[in-house]
Amino acid sequence: MRKGIKETDFRFPGQAGFYKGKVRDVYIFEKKLAVVATDRISAFDVVLPAAIPYKGQVLNQIAYHFLTATSDIVPNWVISSPHPNVTIGKRCEPFKVEMVIRGYLAGHAWREYKAGKRTLCGVQLPEGLKENDPLPSPIITPTTKADEGHDEDISKAEILAKGIVSEADYALLEKYTFDLFKAGTSMAQDKGLILVDTKYEFGKYGDEILLIDEIHTPDSSRYFYREGYAQRQQAGQPQKQLSKEFVRQWLIENGFQGKEGQKIPVMNEEIVESISQRYVELYENITGKTFVPGENENISGRIEQAILDHI
Repeated sequence: MRKGIKETDFRFPGQAGFYKGKVRDVYIFEKKLAVVATDRISAFDVVLPAAIPYKGQVLNQIAYHFLTATSDIVPNWVISSPHPNVTIGKRCEPFKVEMVIRGYLAGHAWREYKAGKRTLCGVQLPEGLKENDPLPSPIITPTTKADEGHDEDISKAEILAKGIVSEADYALLEKYTFDLFKAGTSMAQDKGLILVDTKYEFGKYGDEILLIDEIHTPDSSRYFYREGYAQRQQAGQPQKQLSKEFVRQWLIENGFQGKEGQKIPVMNEEIVESISQRYVELYENITGKTFVPGENENISGRIEQAILDHI
């Protein structure tokens, strides 16, 4: 197995900036972005020390698959994907909110509900729900998009009152979010999956609102397996998930949850390879396609050339 792509450090003609995220390296140009999905992996808001071979390719190609599949529903930022780890797209001005949409009571929403809250981001929830139950209908629970620190829940009323998004633009963001989730739910169902919750990000390119970033990946979405869902729910058992939850569970079992004083467990070759294999399985389950590993030789040079040819 090849080594993971831990980081890139290119200098391109006309480059106006660079941003290093937890997972992606973003090269900024006047009207375009070149986004490199590295093999870095994060959990509990911490970037883990080992890169996971093919993880970046998996996330980039899942996102590209769904962005292409939904481009007739919502216009998006993508221009091309000239390398398995690279997407070239339009440089948009992002909205300072993430549109989180939930079809089931899971994750953060369940934790809030369990703590006694019945209103989430201004949306009223019914009594008597159990963890992972379907909601009466999908709900949007936006979060702020923080430059530093954690994102925070915010209601539609607060977004409009603070002028974070105009009323006309927010109406379109809502429509796009519901339409995308409906399409994502249908595509997941075709693969024997349930799209539980996900998030979408949008930006403006001139006067046009575009879908940006990644969509429907296991890093931005939660999936359940449809087979056995009802039986597990009725028996009060945990649902079988298709997400990177298995990484978090391995860390928890080894005494790490990102808290002060905790040490990240050693990620030996066996662990790294097992995580890589799980990501490949995620790709094949979510897209229904066979994973084709990218070229191993001169990966950095190939990525650099792919960007040079398309900026």
